[in-house]
Amino acid sequence: MFTGIIEDVGTIDKLEKDGGNLHITVQTSITNELKIDQSVAHNGVCLTVVDLKEDSYTVTAIQETLDKTNLGLLKEKEFINIERAMKLGDRLDGHIVQGHVDQIATCTTIKEENGSWVFTFEYDKSLNNITIEKGSITVNGVSLTVVNSQLNSFSVAIIPYTFSHTTFKTLKIGDTINLEFDVIGKYVKRLNDLRN
Repeated sequence: MFTGIIEDVGTIDKLEKDGGNLHITVQTSITNELKIDQSVAHNGVCLTVVDLKEDSYTVTAIQETLDKTNLGLLKEKEFINIERAMKLGDRLDGHIVQGHVDQIATCTTIKEENGSWVFTFEYDKSLNNITIEKGSITVNGVSLTVVNSQLNSFSVAIIPYTFSHTTFKTLKIGDTINLEFDVIGKYVKRLNDLRN
């Protein structure tokens, strides 16, 4: 369980294919606080730490994860959003995030607005995921509030702190991002679909 509040921006140190799996080695300032078997979200994807070195750690993404997220598009030396699992009893500063990416989306516009930024994303509506105005959404692991909710797109407003402390500072039009839709909204939609 995560909150969508990014702890660090790591750097992809090494990518190694192993059959259908991808071993991802990440350098980050929180490496010394990690342990083997720990869950860590990478651009919003929950992965298990399988190896630790002095200043880096390794996780493994299986083929299904690579097919449904943007992790298969990673390149060495790229940045990645990092969040450790939440601790019971801590404040829930973002929203309830499972680390289970629902689908990918494409960044279609980036608009600077006098000190903040508005990013717009388009996604495949045939997968039946929805956003609502002022609802929660997780973009590459970052907990955000939806603005301009449409049938297959939405926007988010990014404050300077979030821009500087996440991979939003490197995001470009055309980039593929991971989306995790609000878990409560997913259950409500599923129950409504079963009634109809």
